[in-house]
Amino acid sequence: MKLTFAQKMLWAAAALALIAFAALAWTGGLRASGTGEATQEAFRPEFRLEDAATRPVTSEDFRGRYQLVFFGFTNCPDVCPTTLSEVAQVMDGLGSEADRVQPLFISVDPERDAGAELAEFTSAFHPSILGLAGSPEATQAAAESFKVFFAREDDAAAPDGYSMAHASALYLIGPDGDWLRQYAYGMPAADILADLQNRL
Repeated sequence: MKLTFAQKMLWAAAALALIAFAALAWTGGLRASGTGEATQEAFRPEFRLEDAATRPVTSEDFRGRYQLVFFGFTNCPDVCPTTLSEVAQVMDGLGSEADRVQPLFISVDPERDAGAELAEFTSAFHPSILGLAGSPEATQAAAESFKVFFAREDDAAAPDGYSMAHASALYLIGPDGDWLRQYAYGMPAADILADLQNRL
C-alpha cells in the first residue's frame, strides 16, 4: 500500500521518538536543561578508597559538606590540570566558606597513582584537594556509583605506553551525599564559584 505524505510524516515522527527514547534510556535519564547544564535524576554515589597515606576514606566521611569530585589521573596531559586549576580558583574564591566544600580527585589509574605521587600532584594545584585511589575493583565501583566512564587506552607516545580515557565533568555532591549537578569541562571557575555561593 502506498503511504500518503501525512502517513510518511507520522511514521518519521514515531521513528524519531523511538530513537530519542532509546538514547534517553542509554544515558540513564541524562538530559540538557535550558541553561546547558547536564541534569539527571538524583542519586547518592558511594566510594571506599584510600588517601595518599593509605588511610581508608569513604563517602560517609564528608557528610555535612559539599564535595567537588573529579575523576582523572596524574599523567593526564590537559583535562585534569585544567579542571584542577579551576577547582583551585573556586576554593580560593570561597574564602571563609571554603571549609564547607571538600574537593576530591579520584584516580582512574590506580596502577600508577598512589602515595607521594598522588599527594604531590593534587597539592600542586591546591592544598585542599584530596587525592584518592584504590584497587582496580574499588576504582571501578566508585566510577560506577558516580556513573562515570573510564578506560585504559594503548598510546605509544604516553608514559608507560598507555593513557586513560575518562569523563571530564566535575561533580557536585551535596551535604547529604546526593548528587546535585555536574559542571561541564571548560566551564569558567567564576561560574562554578557563583553556583556554589548560591548554595552555601
